[in-house]
Amino acid sequence: MYLEELFGLKGKTAIVTGGGRGIGQVVACGLAKAGAEVVIISRSGAEETVKLIQEAGGQAYDLRADVTKEEEVDAAVAEIVKRSGKIDVLFNNAGICIHKGTLEASIEEWRSVIDCNLTGEYIMARAVGRVMIEKGIKGSIINMASMSGTIVNIPQWQASYNASKAGVIHLSRSLAAEWIGYGIRVNSLSPGYIATPMSADVPQELKDAWEPLMPMHRMGTPEELIPAVLYLASPAAGYTTGTDIIVDGGYTCI
Repeated sequence: MYLEELFGLKGKTAIVTGGGRGIGQVVACGLAKAGAEVVIISRSGAEETVKLIQEAGGQAYDLRADVTKEEEVDAAVAEIVKRSGKIDVLFNNAGICIHKGTLEASIEEWRSVIDCNLTGEYIMARAVGRVMIEKGIKGSIINMASMSGTIVNIPQWQASYNASKAGVIHLSRSLAAEWIGYGIRVNSLSPGYIATPMSADVPQELKDAWEPLMPMHRMGTPEELIPAVLYLASPAAGYTTGTDIIVDGGYTCI
């Protein structure tokens, strides 16, 4: 019972952005199993994720919004407050990656990655943080970063992605310091190579080059990120803020 109370999320409302597939979908299901009502925000809807949660006995609904558009985010957050009454957890997960060298990538591609991965997380965190402060909620914001915010991936080149994720890590620290007086905890999660639909589109020669660099010699699974998210979202992490948790199979330690 003690562990259920410490790591459980019963009675909490959690937002997951980009929860229609991949890491977002798996983590959304994990949050629901821990007892949270889960709201998925995505551009194209997340009916499949909602169905998976409901079939497992959980509570969920989805809203459509583009995290890069402030007016859409504000409208979605207002709808969540109207329907659920509050917001306790934000898993700020939506993101994109473009594998192109700096000389090949266009400025528009650079801006699209920064806009989604960094500015989008800022817009979401600000909208949710405002609600938490207004309602006196001692909530948890978990921003999706990446080991790419700490190291430079090889042999693929992705300066825009790396820069965006480094920005997310420092954004999280900045918000943690700014909002600590309100009891809002802000942390970031930095996965290594994870087997998702996004990585399925990566050429096999890149994956073959990654494997020798990974101490575990395998990619992680989205399910292996759930424990870290549950920790950061739950009362168990009551003294944890401004931290970046790296879940990378040891990649960044060598």
